Amino acid sequence: MFVDMRQGTQEHWKVIGDEHRRHQQSTAPMQIMDTLRRLEPLQLGFAANQLTHSLMAGTLARRDGATDEEVVAALCHDIGKVLSIPNHGPIAAEMLKPYVREDIYQAIYWHQDFQGAYYYEFMGKPGDLRENFRKEGWFEFAEKLVDRWDAPAFDPSFEVDPLESFEDQVVRVFSRPKR
Repeated sequence: MFVDMRQGTQEHWKVIGDEHRRHQQSTAPMQIMDTLRRLEPLQLGFAANQLTHSLMAGTLARRDGATDEEVVAALCHDIGKVLSIPNHGPIAAEMLKPYVREDIYQAIYWHQDFQGAYYYEFMGKPGDLRENFRKEGWFEFAEKLVDRWDAPAFDPSFEVDPLESFEDQVVRVFSRPKR
């Protein structure tokens, strides 16, 4: 192996590429599951903690007949809150970007502005920011993500599917980059 990238050969980079693929398929999905678990202590003023909220969103998507990518997107839409609450949408979107359709990426990235219809006016912001995106091809999916799976997902008494039940879907989505 080299100690300076500038010395790498095609053979070196083949080995490195193979190792990255193995890591992605075996380790990365489990890191996503562990990061989701880290949402549990985050109550953030809601009736349900952020893990329960994420599980409920994923459960609602699953029960709505969503694809694996859509279920994982609903489950992971707030995963960025582990690092930054104000920037959680773009963080989650970037984590998902290599693995999901472009409309899912955009919906996760902008989901907070879609949610704003329910609360931005109470925080001194315009509540109609989702309208800025109405002509985008991903608008319909973003509306579904927020209105059917995210916004109603704060009931701590709702029987959510356990995190482990999403593991196969997380593995399928996060082990096969599309880009």
